[in-house]
Amino acid sequence: MTRRKNKRSDDTAGPSPQGRVSARAVFFGALLVTGCLLAVYLAFFRDRGLNGAAEAATSRLRLEDIPFNGARAYGYLKQICALGPRSSGSAGMEAQQKLTAEHFARLGAQVEFQRFGVKHPVDGSTVAMANLIARWNPDRKERILLCAHYDTLPLPMLDPVNPRGTFVGANDGASGVALLMELAHEIGNLSTPLGIDVVLLDGEEFVFRDRDRYFLGSEYFARKHVEDRPPYRYRWGVLLDMIGDADLQLYQEQNSMWWRDVRPLVEEIWATAARLGVREFIPRKKHAVQDDHVPLHDIAGIPICDIIDFDYPAWHTQGDTPDQCSALSLAKVGWVIREWLAAAR
Repeated sequence: MTRRKNKRSDDTAGPSPQGRVSARAVFFGALLVTGCLLAVYLAFFRDRGLNGAAEAATSRLRLEDIPFNGARAYGYLKQICALGPRSSGSAGMEAQQKLTAEHFARLGAQVEFQRFGVKHPVDGSTVAMANLIARWNPDRKERILLCAHYDTLPLPMLDPVNPRGTFVGANDGASGVALLMELAHEIGNLSTPLGIDVVLLDGEEFVFRDRDRYFLGSEYFARKHVEDRPPYRYRWGVLLDMIGDADLQLYQEQNSMWWRDVRPLVEEIWATAARLGVREFIPRKKHAVQDDHVPLHDIAGIPICDIIDFDYPAWHTQGDTPDQCSALSLAKVGWVIREWLAAAR
């Protein structure tokens, strides 16, 4: 998927002295250089020291300390990856759709598929896609949207050895789905008066070249939400993406913090994590990410945040496999989301 980080460059240029240089000029020049170096030093250690302490911080929580079944969630992740690549329209995707639909229905959800077709970006054929929607308490008019994409990139485009190899998307594809599968065991027992919809989005990264369109499923869902306005509203939405990384670092995604209607949601979730002692939720902005939350917010008007660990070396490579993820990371994120949901009003 394309996740373009905003970049800032501080290009500075100064005049080059010519001719003879006086001792005074040398002195003041050295003083200026020293001052600049000191400023850089302080800035570096402000970010790498004070904030770096937050970056390096990890919870001392063990799997057995967390009342969310991360081990079972990790089992779901491995089960999904065992299906093989799950790009849109593939046999692996069909198997995953069957697996997840039966799972959510068994746990009390009303399940349906939102089907649509898109033109293949390379050969022009029609590719069948489907967003999976699982609803708990469908009669409630105030609802929460929990979503993740469940398609995988067709090819590991950033793999340094074989960019046309096999991509199973353990973190980028399976982790969000696995967490929602585990959370489904508890949704029906949560104390919140709000209804809950779990949506698995197709076509997030059905791309073969950089110019191909991303976020097909979320855009379709958003447009249908506007065209066929439902008799309910989403009070909040949460997108879970790449949250299984064994080296978990969850910063506040910048778009989610820039949107005024979404910032309070981000602050609530990170405050929940702080209360629980899950230090991997780092209360600092980092990465402006283009992801499924953008069309859901900008087209459908849903106040939705993106919870994503973008600092993942195996992103879009063949190395994005289950061994790069952990039950503990899934447990930490799942616990925070469950506790936030339980308190949501």
